[in-house]
Amino acid sequence: MFGLFQSKPKPTGALAQMPPWPAPSTPLDQLNLLAVDIETTGFDAKRDHLISIGWVPINGGEIQLSGAGYTVVKSEHTVGESATIHQLTDAMVAQGLEQQAALEAFLAALESRVLLAHFASLETSFLDVLCQKYFNAPLRAPVVDTFALERRHMERMGTYPRGEDLRLARVRERYGLPWYGNHNALSDALACAELYLALRVHTKANTLKALHNSQP
Repeated sequence: MFGLFQSKPKPTGALAQMPPWPAPSTPLDQLNLLAVDIETTGFDAKRDHLISIGWVPINGGEIQLSGAGYTVVKSEHTVGESATIHQLTDAMVAQGLEQQAALEAFLAALESRVLLAHFASLETSFLDVLCQKYFNAPLRAPVVDTFALERRHMERMGTYPRGEDLRLARVRERYGLPWYGNHNALSDALACAELYLALRVHTKANTLKALHNSQP
């Protein structure tokens, strides 16, 4: 019974120092985002491990490559068969940046921005685990998901997509965007950033709140 009245955990360290997130009323033309992609050893954030992270900022309607970042994240665990996907070996991961330092670099890039990702629940689940581990609380940043935006767009057009139809490379192909190699966190973050700008053309939303509330 008393658990119902327990306060939420208070963030510490770099997470506690984050400035306010963009307001829901922020116009899209003024909205700053950070396109993010991660590579992991699997899909379960409680069991598997984040081994690289890449990010690319977007200011309003412009990609800012000067602010892009990428790091391999150190892990004492083997990458196993996942190496065939992301091409990161045990030796490369063993020499990566310490988890907390990598997380702090990412949080610095995310300051005052919305997190942008393709099928964002993967990114947020792993980042929440690391934030809880080092800073006592989940990330809880506002999120824009290009996977969800494209699904809604297709449904508005009377097309009901299957899983393969919503893969990042397949969606980019439909919008005439160039092909990039998959499963590199930096190039996938850039691919997501470009897709977001293409998707904006097809939405009537003009604020962050409207973008979240858009329905098929």
